[in-house]
Amino acid sequence: MTAQPIEPGPDAPVVRVDALTKRFETVTALDDLTLELGRGIIGLVGANGAGKSTLIKILLGLLPATSGSVAVLGIDPAVHGTALRQYVGYMPEHNVMPPDISATELVAHLAQLSGLPSAAARERTSDVLRHVGLYEERYRPIGGYSTGMRQRAQLAQAIVHDPRLLLLDEPTNGLDPSGRDEMLDLIQRTGQEFGITVILASHLLGEIEQVCDFLVAIDAGKLLRADAMSAFTSETGILTVEVEHGRDALVAALTARGVRATAAPADGDARALQVALDGIEPYDLIRDAVAELELPLIRIENRRHTLEDLFR
Repeated sequence: MTAQPIEPGPDAPVVRVDALTKRFETVTALDDLTLELGRGIIGLVGANGAGKSTLIKILLGLLPATSGSVAVLGIDPAVHGTALRQYVGYMPEHNVMPPDISATELVAHLAQLSGLPSAAARERTSDVLRHVGLYEERYRPIGGYSTGMRQRAQLAQAIVHDPRLLLLDEPTNGLDPSGRDEMLDLIQRTGQEFGITVILASHLLGEIEQVCDFLVAIDAGKLLRADAMSAFTSETGILTVEVEHGRDALVAALTARGVRATAAPADGDARALQVALDGIEPYDLIRDAVAELELPLIRIENRRHTLEDLFR
């Protein structure tokens, strides 16, 4: 009797982990992690050593869990890891590509390993190398590529088989600021244009804010919070007011008008003060106080939460 093929569940979450724990001798990399993720571009953020890479390898079926359960697209990676990986793309943190063959050879070979026929693998390879910006350089040996080109080649091999889920482990590792922005834009376009769910693991909070619509924050293997990005960066109920000089006088004038203001530097700027909204609309009061004191006003804006606030 022929075994039934393992296929993703049509209504299954992209990722579901329940009480997941992973220990390496005396080190606990993941600690009772419970999480459910749907579609989108998802940021997995935490300091180096927080457990991001360990979680990715467990999702791929490359590492066994110590305890707990895992399902990716409704498939248990510990039991059906080989079958699962035809639906998942993976870009590792470090460069693992052979230097003496071309990008087109490598990507086409990996496409065939993922189950594509030879002709389809070549056609798909051409398409993805054009997508990542390596079409003109596709026949050059990878050893002659710049760091940015190697990262693009690694992304190409991760998406050549049209996966449903793309796992990216520190995809901007080693890139300069310009190269980092280009890679992040490419990742965003890949997720949106191809309809692939992306999990982007990074310790750089700015990267996550730039491209992700959902965030999973972990620290020392524990889940800090999982929520929509907008929930992390929502308004704080505090106004930042910045004047060229006279900050302390402005604080005193606002306090006299019944406004709760503090001269504690906001956003690291010694010219700024913070005003609590407290259910009131203090804009007219701020305007009048600034005019009365004849202060040069630089800005008034709603302060928003940042990802740094979460880890503080």
